[in-house]
Amino acid sequence: MIPRYTRPEMASIWEPQTRFKIWFEIEAHAADALAELGTIPKEAARTVWAKAKDAIFDVARIDEIERETKHDVIAFLTHLAEIVGPEARFVHQGMTSSDVLDTCLNVQLTRAADLLLADLDKVLAALKKRAFEHKMTPTIGRSHGIHAEPVTFGLKLAYAYAEFTRAKERLIAARKEVATCAISGAVGTFAQIDPRVEEHVAKAMGLVPEPISTQVIPRDRHAMYFSTLGVIASSIERIAVEIRHMQRTEVLEAEEFFSEGQKGSSAMPHKRNPVLSENLTGLSRMVRAYVTPALENVVLWHERDISHSSAERMMGPDATVTLDFALVRLAGLIDKLLVYPANMQKNLDRLGGLVHSQRVLLALTQKGASREDAYKLVQRNAMPVWRGEGDFLQLLKKDAEVKTYLTDAEIEEQFDLGYHLKHVDTIFKRVFGEA
Repeated sequence: MIPRYTRPEMASIWEPQTRFKIWFEIEAHAADALAELGTIPKEAARTVWAKAKDAIFDVARIDEIERETKHDVIAFLTHLAEIVGPEARFVHQGMTSSDVLDTCLNVQLTRAADLLLADLDKVLAALKKRAFEHKMTPTIGRSHGIHAEPVTFGLKLAYAYAEFTRAKERLIAARKEVATCAISGAVGTFAQIDPRVEEHVAKAMGLVPEPISTQVIPRDRHAMYFSTLGVIASSIERIAVEIRHMQRTEVLEAEEFFSEGQKGSSAMPHKRNPVLSENLTGLSRMVRAYVTPALENVVLWHERDISHSSAERMMGPDATVTLDFALVRLAGLIDKLLVYPANMQKNLDRLGGLVHSQRVLLALTQKGASREDAYKLVQRNAMPVWRGEGDFLQLLKKDAEVKTYLTDAEIEEQFDLGYHLKHVDTIFKRVFGEA
């Protein structure tokens, strides 16, 4: 990913030096196991660690070798031999390139997941803080973009908190699913290497042995991982779009923090645009774009091919780096979000009480009117108000048919805003727990 949307902690996971360090650790741990089994001399395994454990691998040299060999793992092993010396001949005994590449990729993906889980915790903390701050701040709920019935701004944030809680649970599961190791040799039969080597390497690298590999680790695991990232990206975009709507001039119920010296437009000095939310929408699209190739990577020829490899070299770093940046940006956006309760109330009152239409409808049915008749009575008084002609409460009080069912006091009772908010505490306890 480009530096503009890259945080150093996540980027470091995908740097060549990190990758070669992981490759070395896989090879060295395998050498330890081979030595214990008597396949290679124990002194050789010790020498590998002693000479290369703290090595800074020469990325340019490896690239130079690869230009000749056209094989990245062979290029690395050749460079490793330059560092280790003659004992390097005992490295990679019975192993195949995919043993190194796939195990390394899964180490990187699990490390990336750990960072993303920490990011999700930041988002959840920001959402919870602001949700309780505005737990009872009334605002209009909308369906189809049209005023519906009252909610609270705290509930809007609680929706997102519950969604990102599910996102965290899914990512924990995806991390577990992708955290496997394969050191099974060509076509995955362990013909040239003992399964105990795989068990040793897996434990050393914080993974578990792949139950059955076909020279490659099955890509359904990776498809689930990247699909999970795609769902998280969609959750980011959902709340970003909500904020973008709330910041519209005609709505202005909330807006992104606008810092001292910030400029909104090169042409119009008055502009304050939802640039962070719009940025999150774009970044979310990019993360989701990698879901399809991840799904297609599941389908490989026979025991293996490398049609997945080129895609994974891009999607691994790009998807995780982009989502990492987006989650941290979202956490900051929520934490600093400017909220305008007065504008929320103004918008609530904008339709002259029409947001209480369902309560009036139900009250009429409870007093004996059929649902069809009650709907007609309420709608014929609502439509003039929709057109800006009159006040809903007053029109209902003047409607003779309505008055055959409801007194003025009973009609007024249906316009109580607090009625719509009576179960906010219940919802919050479901989302956040009793505490």
